Amino acid sequence: MITVVGLGERPLGEQASAALACAALVAGGRRQLDAVAALLPGGHRQVELAGDLGPALDALADAPGPAVVLASGDPGFFGIVRALAGRLGPGALRVLPGVSSVSSAFARAGLHWDDAVVASAHGRDPGAAVNLCRRYPKVAVLTSPSFGPAALAAALPASGRTLVVVEDVGPDERVTAGPPAAIAGQTFSDPNVVLCLDDAHPVGDKGRQWPPRLTTDRWALPEEAFEHRDGMVTKAEVRALALAWLGPGPGDLVWDVGAGSGAVAVEAARLGAAVVAVDADPAQCGRVRANAGRHQVPVEVVQGWAPAVLAGLPDPDAVFVGGGGDQLGEVVAAAAGRARRAVVVALATVERVGPVRELLAAARLQVDGVQLSAARLAPLGTGTRLAAANPVFLLCGRRP
Repeated sequence: MITVVGLGERPLGEQASAALACAALVAGGRRQLDAVAALLPGGHRQVELAGDLGPALDALADAPGPAVVLASGDPGFFGIVRALAGRLGPGALRVLPGVSSVSSAFARAGLHWDDAVVASAHGRDPGAAVNLCRRYPKVAVLTSPSFGPAALAAALPASGRTLVVVEDVGPDERVTAGPPAAIAGQTFSDPNVVLCLDDAHPVGDKGRQWPPRLTTDRWALPEEAFEHRDGMVTKAEVRALALAWLGPGPGDLVWDVGAGSGAVAVEAARLGAAVVAVDADPAQCGRVRANAGRHQVPVEVVQGWAPAVLAGLPDPDAVFVGGGGDQLGEVVAAAAGRARRAVVVALATVERVGPVRELLAAARLQVDGVQLSAARLAPLGTGTRLAAANPVFLLCGRRP
């Protein structure tokens, strides 16, 4: 049996102390091993957990007697328990958790966290953590030496957020709070947790589940759900397929280029993605903001002409191109060159299908496409007729 002990703010309990006293093998980071040195028995073997965990896992699997693994906080929360259970099976572990660093960080901020999103940038692509901070009002980020608080702050919009950095939870901890611009210029020690808080977000009602529920139980809302000009809104049937191809979700960043009313942008945000809506028309930008406010989701609105304005935006996971115009080819090429996952393009004329398809294929995307023709039921006297909508061509380029 391997005992996994979470170290933290509280003194070790009887079970943890007894496990250490009879351990033949003790594994942990240098910091954790030093913290319990006085409790360790003579003749035990130590294995330091650093970098590649393979040798340490091998040693634990072959331990001749009782073994203890030391970790910080709750080792079952983005911790060593995942690797141990994957190698040895959950039945081989006894876990004695401490207080998680995330729980401690929210306690320092004096906040509840049953409505918070938690992300890890430790040994992972930090892009998802950044996008979660863009999208959600309360996020905790477990950072890493290669992506610390300053890097997170530099990647975030400069307005509307407060960052709370909690370093070295425990007696030597330090808590620093401020806007991203202030945090980006500082240096912090590891380990640390960063809370990203929306200044305008109310405390809210009693939580009912964790993780917090997304803001939608449906998508492809009717056109009447959006303020729009002269019918200039992506129809619900087109939106349904476009969203299926875009696949927006928590941790993603989606561009809606030529956003118009912002219907696609708002729906992608309702499905959990961070969203940037781009349009050159200031009146349309105002409509996007109004529709985002109506549906209570954050959408960053950028006014300007694409593709030039796209150069200053962070790389997206998926892009929807809904506006036409003379620059369509350049916009599609720019989107296809930077999208990590997919580009979806809506076209009104058949003449543009071939050139756009070629642009997507030239970016080494796998291309699919359909022509959508929907006819909705409509009253006709005492009966019902089919009211046809204008057909739309939808192309999707997906990165293999």
